[in-house]
Amino acid sequence: MLKLYTIRPIRPCFMASTFRYYSVKIDTSTKTNVIANSQTEIDSKSGPKKEHTLGQYITKKLMVRQRLPSEKRDDSFLTPPAMPHHGYRQDLMEKIHYEHREPTLIRDKLAFGLMRSLRVCFDFFSGYRHPKTKEELEQLTPATYQMTPEKWLTRFIILESIAGVPGSVASFLRHLQSLRLLKRDKAFVQTLQDEAYNERMHLLTFLEIGKPGPFMKALLYASQGVFCNLFFFTYMLAPNACHRFVGYLEEEAVYTYTTCLEDIERGLLPDIEHFKVPKIAKDYWHLSEDAKMRDLISYIRADEAKHREVNHTFANLKLDGTDRNPFALQVDSVPESAQPNNKLSTHKAVGWERDELVL
Repeated sequence: MLKLYTIRPIRPCFMASTFRYYSVKIDTSTKTNVIANSQTEIDSKSGPKKEHTLGQYITKKLMVRQRLPSEKRDDSFLTPPAMPHHGYRQDLMEKIHYEHREPTLIRDKLAFGLMRSLRVCFDFFSGYRHPKTKEELEQLTPATYQMTPEKWLTRFIILESIAGVPGSVASFLRHLQSLRLLKRDKAFVQTLQDEAYNERMHLLTFLEIGKPGPFMKALLYASQGVFCNLFFFTYMLAPNACHRFVGYLEEEAVYTYTTCLEDIERGLLPDIEHFKVPKIAKDYWHLSEDAKMRDLISYIRADEAKHREVNHTFANLKLDGTDRNPFALQVDSVPESAQPNNKLSTHKAVGWERDELVL
């Protein structure tokens, strides 16, 4: 005769994070019960647990996830862009690549050194893992590729949330200076505001594709507060050094988007092509209805290249009211190819020197 034994459930201990479930195996020959822990059996089948480093844990918490099609998007009552995009030629956008201006002055070296230090932190928090040598790139395959579309989105959102600060702060300070001194600013305010607006459009576009979590939002709150105040006080003392720093920041932005585009061309990011380009991006950059993510990233890279040129040029000028903004006005007596403009036809990645311009 088979006897039934009732096992009273074991009450979990205080502050326990998980429950253990038990099964009863009945031996009819010996009429003894053998209690086996099923959780142990599951663990033994799944193998040893992987240990994550601190960096991997932080990256996982900060990771931006792709927005689901069913999620509500902020695409109602979209107003036309207050500062319309100037547009670029496709052939000129394809020629954009990473170029570096070698620091010569002490302030330039300090700005570049600070930028490299921030790059290390940027790579850490965004989970950036990418080969650095040509030999490693040639051996890269989809199986060994460590950058996912979510990691790229995380990197883009961190970058754009910071890149939109300098133009806004600099234009605000120059606006106040113009009011305080009762004199013209010679068109610097407009270009800097346009730069800040453009960077914010980059961020709003990526926020329509990816959704940051609470840890990412907390990081952006803290980083923006620190960076904004530091940039504010530094710009009042050394505006040229600040523009040089932003020039180096835009160099890193061009490098980031160039690397992503190259990975797409290598076939390492097939999933990113399935991302739908948001309507806000199509309206701002005048993209076609069937535009792909590669088209969007190409435009954003061209924008960053233009900011790189503008800020390296501003760092070479006298910003005390002596020089004008050469990007705001074309001089009729100077050939178009010998002066900067708002497009890419006369693009100089390392900036224009002061003696090259009519100021």
